[in-house]
Amino acid sequence: MTLELETERLLLRPLATGDTVELAAINADPEVMRYIGNGGARDLAQTEALVAKVAAHWDAHGWGAFAVRERDTGDLVGLGILATPSFLPEILPATEVGWRIGRDRWGRGYAPEAARAVVGFAFGELGLDRVVSCIHTENAASVRVAEKLGMSLERETVVPGFEVPCSVYELKAPL
Repeated sequence: MTLELETERLLLRPLATGDTVELAAINADPEVMRYIGNGGARDLAQTEALVAKVAAHWDAHGWGAFAVRERDTGDLVGLGILATPSFLPEILPATEVGWRIGRDRWGRGYAPEAARAVVGFAFGELGLDRVVSCIHTENAASVRVAEKLGMSLERETVVPGFEVPCSVYELKAPL
């Protein structure tokens, strides 16, 4: 049985090799990648490496990043992410929920819709009691998504190595 999460408009399933080309197009957009990592676009080889890393994580842990597809068209709209934010050691142990949506799908509410499904998986199937989102402080759109999820600001910090300002939001599982 394949893990699949469904929302009103979206299907989420573990990111796989078949998603690489569509994801590479999203990752190549400098506006999409502006607030992620070093802020640079990624090429096909970098996306292939990411997909391989995510697949290995799913195999080892039973969770990771999801490909997010429109139910109606089957098109890849982005990622729903569950990851360990190892780039920010001061908040570990933690599990991060994140989102990456292609620019042609911005403004449609896909990021909070996908993220809600991922949070539900984290609190439900995985039994986590808390998730975080590490958001570049200037990324107002992602801050709005975090707030729509009911997350609250836990701390302001700087990502070591990148020296970029980071707002850490958290959400605790319902009691």
